[in-house]
Amino acid sequence: MPVTLAGWLRRVPMAVYLPDVQPGLAVRWAARLSRRVLVTMAQSREYFSDKHVTVTGYPLREAIVRATRENRWAARERFNLGAERFTVLVFGGSRGAYSINRAALAAGPSWIEAGAQVLHVSGQFDWSEVKELQAQFALEHREHYHIFPYLNEDMGSALRAADLAVARAGASCLGEFPAFGLPALLVPYPHAWRYQRSNAEILSDCGAAVWIEDRELQHVLGPTVGGLMRDRERLTAMSRQATSLAVPEAADRVAAELIAMVTGAA
Repeated sequence: MPVTLAGWLRRVPMAVYLPDVQPGLAVRWAARLSRRVLVTMAQSREYFSDKHVTVTGYPLREAIVRATRENRWAARERFNLGAERFTVLVFGGSRGAYSINRAALAAGPSWIEAGAQVLHVSGQFDWSEVKELQAQFALEHREHYHIFPYLNEDMGSALRAADLAVARAGASCLGEFPAFGLPALLVPYPHAWRYQRSNAEILSDCGAAVWIEDRELQHVLGPTVGGLMRDRERLTAMSRQATSLAVPEAADRVAAELIAMVTGAA
């Protein structure tokens, strides 16, 4: 906020971009001093009723955009995944999500017995424990349960390889999952005010995801994923709805708004 106020006092043109659906107080305050308010989702308009709001979509990294054009079977081969097995991608960001990691490890063998394979990105904090627990799996389970501490440039390939994502509901889920038409099971971080819950609710309301409470995760994750695996018709519909939300030109839209603002074109 100090930077925003300093810019406003110096009459520097400013724009605020909201990646999540619901803004916090800082974003609302900054928006009052900004010439433009840019948002990922149209549902965010209601929070800025007194400002001109432009829906840009969520800007994606170039590596993610490239991965949307990757062949799915090539993406699976990159991670030594079976070409035909149903693929569950589990991740919780660079640091990981402890509750998701533990619940996925508990449920993973049952998913594998049902014909799935798991690509589990644990995050750095839980890597040692995840590696230790996965090593205790029976051999036939371990060979289909692939673990990584973190993926950076290869994260797009992981998204491309997956049939279903299990993840937190940070802002990136509003852009990355639709870009790949990837159905998701979202677990909002319970200590992030309402940001993640609002993101999860929007994707769920649109039919692109389902979401569950973190406190229910240990008991609900396994059967929920199992049910989705069996209901391929529902997964296809979720994928279609996710794809309908994709805005591949979002970064260009944000850039165009900024250029128009500083040049006085609009």
